[in-house]
Amino acid sequence: MSWFIRSKTPKEKLKVRRINIPEGLWLKCDSCREIIYRSELDRNLKVCPKCNYHHRMNAFERIDLLIDDGTFSDIDSNISSEDPLRFRDVKRYKERLRTYTKKTGLRDAVVCGKGTLNGIKVQMCVMDFGFMGGSMGSVVGEKVTRAIERAVSKRDPLIAVSCSGGARMQEGILSLMQMAKTSSALSELYEAKVPYISVLTDPVTGGVTASFAMLGDIIIAEPGTLIGFAGPRVIEQTIKQKLPEGFQRSEFLLEHGMLDMIIHRKDLKKTISNILNLLI
Repeated sequence: MSWFIRSKTPKEKLKVRRINIPEGLWLKCDSCREIIYRSELDRNLKVCPKCNYHHRMNAFERIDLLIDDGTFSDIDSNISSEDPLRFRDVKRYKERLRTYTKKTGLRDAVVCGKGTLNGIKVQMCVMDFGFMGGSMGSVVGEKVTRAIERAVSKRDPLIAVSCSGGARMQEGILSLMQMAKTSSALSELYEAKVPYISVLTDPVTGGVTASFAMLGDIIIAEPGTLIGFAGPRVIEQTIKQKLPEGFQRSEFLLEHGMLDMIIHRKDLKKTISNILNLLI
């Protein structure tokens, strides 16, 4: 009757083969939820090969995408906020700044400088969502304004790549003042007849949308970019109406005349180069 008896092997005698898989090799697409090999995503310019979703790039990845190799010079990289309001919520504002500086290697949410794009000299402003959601405080406003002033004096085309959650609440009214500051500087660029191309990447909202992001001579967006001032829930609660699906996405805005074109990331540099060759 021994065949009725289930033999048991002590746990300590079981040999379990463990496979150590390094972390970070795979990630899940934010759109289609498919598992993607990270190196494959990087080779594809951080565009999902399965659903074409454009994942976020940091500032220097974006610069590498657009600016010719070895030509970019980072300008005003040493400017940082002094916390004029001594703001504190869950954390002190200064502590948040230190945390994000350590995380991203940046002093604030924008990288500005000069370089060449297919041989064309340009001034660049590239926002980084990784630094406090790309929010615009006094440092961002100052650096963008200085880049605009350099574009005016040197007559270099200006390219601004926006990726932002809007104004930075920790700086209060000083943050909101940057909307007027950057917009006023852009009026001088317009008077000087120097081209300004604004590139919108997911997301662009709040005070950045209400200022320099939507003031370009040519406004380009990547596919599926969220663009707006307030969020859809706030708008619906304010106007008491149901809004169309996707009304803040770049495709809807292009259809209603808010954008000039939607360009896939792989074609962005070539498209900007062609535009600049026509304008300068």
